[in-house]
Amino acid sequence: MYLNSDNWFKASIEYENEKIQRLGSVVTNHGYSDWATTDISSDIKSMWYRFSRRDSDYCIECSEDGINFRQMRIFHMWEGAEKITYGIYACSPTEGSYKATFSNMQITECKWESDADWRD
Repeated sequence: MYLNSDNWFKASIEYENEKIQRLGSVVTNHGYSDWATTDISSDIKSMWYRFSRRDSDYCIECSEDGINFRQMRIFHMWEGAEKITYGIYACSPTEGSYKATFSNMQITECKWESDADWRD
């Protein structure tokens, strides 16, 4: 999700070596960034992401099967209440090549449960 060079967010899966890779997310608000990671097995070859929004609050979730999602993080974007730009990307931080495939992108109603939904 991109607002401008000082306000953006990205989620990723980053290959480290034959044993582990990392799910990552970076939030940049007013030019200040943080980076959160979670180690996962390098045996995982595909990942689903679900990105949801409530005004200036956002939730990113991941799933190995596209059905059972788990929360990666919830965050607030100080400039994120209005129109946003979003999309997909692939990159390689080192020399070499690989094939990245994106599929099944959908825009749906928000699936981020409200506090009231999970308290009942």
